[in-house]
Amino acid sequence: MIYPPYLQKGDTIGMVCPAGFMAPEKWQTCVQTLQDWGFNVELGATMNSASTTYFSGTDEERKLDLQRMLDDKKIKAILCGRGGYGMGRIIDQLDFKKFERRPKWIIGFSDITVLHAHLNRVCGIASIHGPMAAAFNEGGDENPYVHSLKAMLLGEKSEYQATPHPFNIAGTAQGRLVGGNLSLIAHLVGTNSAYKTKGKILFLEDVGELLYNVDRMFYQLKRAGLLDGLAGLVLGGFTDNKDTERPFGQTVEEILHHLVKDRDYPVCFGFPVSHEKENYALKVGARYQLLVSPSEVRLVDKG
Repeated sequence: MIYPPYLQKGDTIGMVCPAGFMAPEKWQTCVQTLQDWGFNVELGATMNSASTTYFSGTDEERKLDLQRMLDDKKIKAILCGRGGYGMGRIIDQLDFKKFERRPKWIIGFSDITVLHAHLNRVCGIASIHGPMAAAFNEGGDENPYVHSLKAMLLGEKSEYQATPHPFNIAGTAQGRLVGGNLSLIAHLVGTNSAYKTKGKILFLEDVGELLYNVDRMFYQLKRAGLLDGLAGLVLGGFTDNKDTERPFGQTVEEILHHLVKDRDYPVCFGFPVSHEKENYALKVGARYQLLVSPSEVRLVDKG
């Protein structure tokens, strides 16, 4: 696994929206905060898109914008403004040759899970699953989750804690961390970007799903073997769930517990990685240690 160079003050961070549209007023605080941290910011064309559709531009426009950032020598990291949907439409048209020679940190979550998985599986390059532009509107550097991104970009090792949960499975695990949004990871099954999870610590989160769809996607992971042979499993926030008129009959935690309760590796529920404010920066592809006990949960960056 290749780790891109960590950043120094004066380095340039590029910002793009490779998927959904984002209005400028929603990312301006992010730009100001990055500048306050001592970084220069270069905006891609998709940050000021004239698009009138869901996307921040056509597939070609979004691909070219991200490609330019991938290839530009002076760009040291790429922060995706938002996710939404769209990375899966352009991932196979991107050329990573120059990026592989000069890797840089790519930051984002949600739909950006497609890009994280591709970088992990095809390129062998670590990336950052972490806060995007809108998160900076919630307290800026005073927000501990946004601050975790700053610390990670500067090369600081992280150690996160979570509240113990009655469904947790105790144990200790070490392995490379992979994961992201459940729906995207399920949709990647069968593609050349799909994660290989055996021996890894897998983390998952999602938002706005019908309860039966969470159940269906987890069964997809189970049937595809992605839950077999894990070193550990980290379940983050599964928020804003919806139910059918005739109730599914289980909470989202009960759905997940039903599918993992007999596993022989450590599992933690309610880890602070999610579509909500609680979303710590995590290095996809890096080595981590997961410790789960009745009294504590810790996820420690081992580099």
